[in-house]
Amino acid sequence: QVQLVESGGGLVQAGGSLRLSCVASGRTFSSYGMGWFRQAPGKEREFVASISGSGGLTYYADSVKGRFTISRDNAKNTVYLQMNSLKPEDTAVYYCNARFTLAITATRPGDYWGQGTQVTVSS
Repeated sequence: QVQLVESGGGLVQAGGSLRLSCVASGRTFSSYGMGWFRQAPGKEREFVASISGSGGLTYYADSVKGRFTISRDNAKNTVYLQMNSLKPEDTAVYYCNARFTLAITATRPGDYWGQGTQVTVSS
């Protein structure tokens, strides 16, 4: 079992930046692939980015490639999502996700989810 707690959401103007954090409980954080998903009002949850347990592999949705960066600090049990050049269409609730030993992909999320953090980008 792992528990995930996100933070860092908020209101930002278009073109601005935010950094989301997700802290995981437990002592085997590096054994989990980690990822971020988002869900906008009236839309399905969608994949944003993921990172392998060691941090050596990262994957991004085309819609955020070049603007968002996922990273992790295994000593702090934390995964980050740095979001730059934000657009109004990035407005959503962002969820942290964890998958034991395997990589997270758009079609294969992990079993563990955080409660979500709201990101609102004004035009």
